[in-house]
Amino acid sequence: MVLRSEFPDVPLVDLPIHDAVLGRAAKESGDRTALIDGVTGERVGYAALDRAVRRIAAELAAAGVRKGEVVALHSPNSLMYPMAFYGVTRTGAAVTTVHPLATAEELAQQLRDAAATWIVTVSPLLRVARQAAEQAGGVREIFVCDEAGGHRSLRDMLHGTAPEPVVEIDPAQDVAVLPYSSGTTGSPKGVMLTHRSVATNLAQVEALVPTRPGERVLAVLPFFHVYGLTALMNAPLRAGSTVIVLPRFDLDRFLTAIERYEAQALYVAPPIVLALARHPAVAEHDLSSVRYVLSAAAPLDARLAEACARRLGVPPLLQAFGMTELSPGCHLVPRYAEGVPPGTVGKLLPNTEMRVVGLDGGVDGGRDVAVGEDGEILIRGPQVMKGYLGRPADTAAIVDADGWLHTGDVGHVDADGWLFVVDRVKELIKYKGYQVAPADLEAVLIAHEAVADAAVIGVPDGDGNEIPKAYVVRGPGARISEDELIRYVAGQVAPYKRVRRVEFTDSVPRSAAGKILRRELRARERSSTSP
Repeated sequence: MVLRSEFPDVPLVDLPIHDAVLGRAAKESGDRTALIDGVTGERVGYAALDRAVRRIAAELAAAGVRKGEVVALHSPNSLMYPMAFYGVTRTGAAVTTVHPLATAEELAQQLRDAAATWIVTVSPLLRVARQAAEQAGGVREIFVCDEAGGHRSLRDMLHGTAPEPVVEIDPAQDVAVLPYSSGTTGSPKGVMLTHRSVATNLAQVEALVPTRPGERVLAVLPFFHVYGLTALMNAPLRAGSTVIVLPRFDLDRFLTAIERYEAQALYVAPPIVLALARHPAVAEHDLSSVRYVLSAAAPLDARLAEACARRLGVPPLLQAFGMTELSPGCHLVPRYAEGVPPGTVGKLLPNTEMRVVGLDGGVDGGRDVAVGEDGEILIRGPQVMKGYLGRPADTAAIVDADGWLHTGDVGHVDADGWLFVVDRVKELIKYKGYQVAPADLEAVLIAHEAVADAAVIGVPDGDGNEIPKAYVVRGPGARISEDELIRYVAGQVAPYKRVRRVEFTDSVPRSAAGKILRRELRARERSSTSP
């Protein structure tokens, strides 16, 4: 059965992303503050931001950046990041966003795969950028956002006099941004997101979670990740809001910025929700300005969400669901919805369709399951990616002939259309024929007061079965043992779901957006058991 959004369709946004974001705001909100540096307090208004973008575009074009090329943006969050991003798209080139902690080898691989010919970085990352450019070959020039000898600076470009480029952009076909994702399987691949898919997804999101002009949004999640790019840069700037920019997550700096700049909207990932719900430092700050909190990028336990909302004195936390290949959103809990069931990731965005199919089916099908039954989530809509760069076979393996994107996520829909995501298809643990979702066990573990963080993977036992093993970070001063945790979980889940092993660790490996990196835990497990 094809499920369709209950919300009216929004018109497709056939504009270049820079016009879709800044076109209206620059005219209507010119005197309003667009960006605040959450560390230094420096501010940039909308009119100044628009001028900066145009100047940078002009100077980049004069340097030789052209439509059809790819520019690697290699930087932490800063006031210059949106200027660089939209400056590049104004030239007609695409931006491939890069993790600022990438090694030279990782950056070189992305440069080669994306065929990037230009790099925009910052002076602290310049050594890595230079090494990567040398390894990759084909990079014509490295620009810096700040200052570095021998490199042209984007800050200096703000005072340039080159003419603005005149570029014809086809929003439906031309790629705006090329983030890298592993998709459902395999190594990172360049996800081709067009101007239309990204801009239309902003309109879809706005229909359910509107951001008001002047509303203060705290941006701590990285802009290089598509969640941060959409929720913390594109969406609030499109609405004329004020974005408080932090370079990375540090709890004290995060809490101080909320208090100092009276942040009203927090877009976070589950590890930050955990800190807000439990860390004693939260009580030392006035967070009364916060009006709502939205969590995405990874499953969020309903009890943890409730604890966070209760502590902050805000309405129930909103959740969202999507993936890089969906520009990135397909589900949201509407901001003003009532009677939202705990644990849901929301309802279908406008213009969006969904199927939930049995887990025994491949990309060519699988039966549609009944309401309430778990299956793989399939999505179709204007936000679906154009494809993986240079990988037609990988594209065909995730987007079928009818346009359905197979997310690789497992979930179910209730009778009212609320979606509940259980886990990833590839991460389900098969114990004696039963399917065990690691996220279910992680939620139970994190609910224990002695547990600061936890991750679960499947490991082989001596009898050829796959059993759940938990990696657990103890809370400060906690002394809980492996046996105590195993008994605790056993008392709350079905017998086949029980955690069979526990290993205590200093930290759980997570992506910049907060997703547990289970592949790193599996690699650790293999290395510890290899002869």
